[in-house]
Amino acid sequence: MKKGQILEGIVERVDFPNKGVVKCREENGEDAICIVKNVLPGQRINFCVQKKRSGRVEGRLLEVLEKAENEVDSSCPHFLACGGCLYHNLSYGDQCHLKQDQVKRLLDQVLCRQDAWVFEAIKPSPAVYGYRNKMEFTFGDEVKDGPLSVGLHKRGGFYDIVTVSGCQIMDEDYRQILGATRDYFEKLEIPFFHRMRHTGYLRHLLVRKGAKTGEILVALVTTSGINSVVKEGETTDSNVDIDGFAQMLLKLPLEGEVVGILHMINDAVADVVRSDETKLLYGRDYFYEELLGLRFRISAFSFLQTNSLGAEVLYMAVREFIGDLSSGEGGEAKQDKVVFDLYSGTGTIAQLMAPMAKKVVGVEIVKEAVEAAKENAALNGLDNCEFIAGDVLKVLDELEEKPDFIILDPPRDGVHPKALKKILAYGVERIIYISCKPTSLVRDLGSFLEEEYQVERVVCCDQFPWTGNVETVCLLSRKF
Repeated sequence: MKKGQILEGIVERVDFPNKGVVKCREENGEDAICIVKNVLPGQRINFCVQKKRSGRVEGRLLEVLEKAENEVDSSCPHFLACGGCLYHNLSYGDQCHLKQDQVKRLLDQVLCRQDAWVFEAIKPSPAVYGYRNKMEFTFGDEVKDGPLSVGLHKRGGFYDIVTVSGCQIMDEDYRQILGATRDYFEKLEIPFFHRMRHTGYLRHLLVRKGAKTGEILVALVTTSGINSVVKEGETTDSNVDIDGFAQMLLKLPLEGEVVGILHMINDAVADVVRSDETKLLYGRDYFYEELLGLRFRISAFSFLQTNSLGAEVLYMAVREFIGDLSSGEGGEAKQDKVVFDLYSGTGTIAQLMAPMAKKVVGVEIVKEAVEAAKENAALNGLDNCEFIAGDVLKVLDELEEKPDFIILDPPRDGVHPKALKKILAYGVERIIYISCKPTSLVRDLGSFLEEEYQVERVVCCDQFPWTGNVETVCLLSRKF
């Protein structure tokens, strides 16, 4: 098997998040396994070999020669062009089963070393379409020197941007704001920020909307001047009518209500949504969302699960696990326990756990998120929550209190190995690990098993229909 060789095969399975395992036959007649992305189990495909190293072969999909038996027509006009979704050619039920099987295969690799554990049926998202409460769009062009685009990156590309005006995972308000923004700046002939030349003005459009409240926050991210070459410390004035942009948005016939419009200046070279300076163009710099009866104040960069209705399902699963932990005689909840919520973000989980505990301590490295958590706890009348800004690795050395239970909700890369050692050193009876990347969860579970913990229950919660992502809630107990 050589680089550039064209092969044909049938996809046997798809491993997380989108790695198709294809069995094919080499020229010498021997069977070979190749990894090809963006495929479905059961498809017959041909592909081009791209890499071969250490016995691992990777290929690029060229053509689907025969569809899978359960394959359906996509409901999204941008599917295959946009890189946002993977499974628009599967029914929602089939993609839930696919994700559940992916997580189960990963867990089986590490949990074969322990006694029986319960893997519960995946919990689907209450909303399958229009579920996103946050979208980050990029300005660019779909083809070189083409008309202005505002949307998501093209599949397999970094520079090409697809205007996803028919995107299915966001609702009509997002689509209106997206289309109106593109039309407004295209008419004015305002250039987008070119990611190779580092020149131009328009960078990103951030839109957030409360699923329960309908409140909308919009942020336009630009450089400091149209003709400036971005250099550290260098800024120029812009003659773009930003106030006119804000007024245009306020006139749109939206179902929700725009409560805030921001203009963020970002002269960094890196292609990330950030703000060196923020100007308030209209209203306020936050919106409200509600989850399980609690109210949360969310700013432009505050962390919030991107599927509000799905988040309620996730948090109810976590609360059920905690409920099992803290039940006293007769099933009545004890309220004498201290819970650590590590990587707590804006404190949503901590506040939902607060009524069941004596005290909840949240630790989060993002200071803005910690301030938001404190404000939200006060807003919800919760006086038994403490939120600390800092790296979990360092903060644990400073805490005098000892936890009875620990909730972990780390970023995609999982828990830092040194922090994990400190967490394990507490020796608490039970821990809940919430993971948005099951491969990181599986890696970290190895350390728990070595310290005499075992997995009791696992459930997947689908927060991201049509994409390759899934949340996993894992309940661990310590053997004594």
